[in-house]
Amino acid sequence: MFVEERGPTPGTDVLIRKVESHLAALRTSLRGPELELAERLAGSLRELVASTAQSSAADRGQVRVAVHYFVLRRESRGTLLPVRSLRVAQRVVDKVARQLGRPDLLVEPARELTPVLTGGDAPAG
Repeated sequence: MFVEERGPTPGTDVLIRKVESHLAALRTSLRGPELELAERLAGSLRELVASTAQSSAADRGQVRVAVHYFVLRRESRGTLLPVRSLRVAQRVVDKVARQLGRPDLLVEPARELTPVLTGGDAPAG
């Protein structure tokens, strides 16, 4: 029996383009940890979209919701994206990644740049 291997579906391409387009817009307005978070979210979403291209409609639907949540955020004022909404998008993406059995795609929180003091260590000064 011949089994045809399908490439990415048109819906997959559309979702990845939405993520890329939104990330490009964010790169113009975000800096530092906020931009790093947006980049990590986009990376996880791209991988989720690609890895579920041949999955069930329910799995693809969950990923589509996560993409739309990242891309179609409601902003009440200003042009800058509130960090809070990126954190909420992170929770949505992480939830979908867990539900799909992809803990490797969880968006890790940004590493703190300040050293952690242990025991009797005290800051110099």
